[in-house]
Amino acid sequence: MIKTLSAAALACAALVPSHALADTGKLVLTGGVSSIDGAAGGGLTPWAVIGTNATAGEIGVSAHVSRAVTRDYGLTTYGTTLGYKDRVEVSLAQQNFNAGPAIALNGIAPFGVTAGQHIKMDIVGLKVRVAGDAILESDSLLPQVAVGLEYKRTRPGSIDSVLSFLGTRTSGTDLYVSATKLFLAQGILVNGTLRNTNANQNGLLGFGSAAPGRNSRSWQPEVSVALLLRRDLAIGAEYRHKPNNLESLGRAAGLGDALHEDAWKDLFIAWAPSKNISLTLAYVQLGRIVPGVTDNRKQSGGYLSAQVAF
Repeated sequence: MIKTLSAAALACAALVPSHALADTGKLVLTGGVSSIDGAAGGGLTPWAVIGTNATAGEIGVSAHVSRAVTRDYGLTTYGTTLGYKDRVEVSLAQQNFNAGPAIALNGIAPFGVTAGQHIKMDIVGLKVRVAGDAILESDSLLPQVAVGLEYKRTRPGSIDSVLSFLGTRTSGTDLYVSATKLFLAQGILVNGTLRNTNANQNGLLGFGSAAPGRNSRSWQPEVSVALLLRRDLAIGAEYRHKPNNLESLGRAAGLGDALHEDAWKDLFIAWAPSKNISLTLAYVQLGRIVPGVTDNRKQSGGYLSAQVAF
């Protein structure tokens, strides 16, 4: 699905007259990098900026690949983004999550989880800038504001039996509103996002929960701060709060906090060796991810992402 949609997005860009494609583009790094869900922003959360190098009147395309490795898990993400006149962003991404520790669930019930199981998730995103301009209005207190959605479809493989036991669905849509303020003179960017979601572990464990878990949607805050050390180098931090939909269900089943979900955090450094290439390195702290199969260990580790944008 993602490969087909990515090819279609690139084909559409190829049909646009060359003079309309982004050339000079935005200031380096002010378009953000690609998040793990595909939308432009930080590594963990979307910002109100529109991805690619396209400014008003231009169309831009970007592509990225990311890899995160923690103590027990691994996540690979790749995708592409189409930016239209610095107003609309369409993003496509696929996540491949190494869920090998989940085989321990077979000790709880005969779920039939296979060794080395991976969970894949396809994500289609749409973002629209509705107010402000982070660059042109950097001397104003008005932030750039965007609204967006991310439709997610999970392919759990042999873990599907576990999701059925939990009463979760394999598809869902996150809605969000982001506000990004760039203090250009000081080289500081601040972003706040409110996400309306019922996703478990970003959707990798499905959406919602059987009773007594929480099946309803909730608003979750996300915050990013970045400091531009020089025009091609930035450092920053992110915080992404998560719904804890499944823990009550786990406790009712006698599993204690085995299904608890923690907030995600990171410290990152982003470098742009050219206006078309950016590299992001981060230390991520993802808290406990299904702590019942990882002896309650916190999942910290490294994150590396590369993006090419035009």
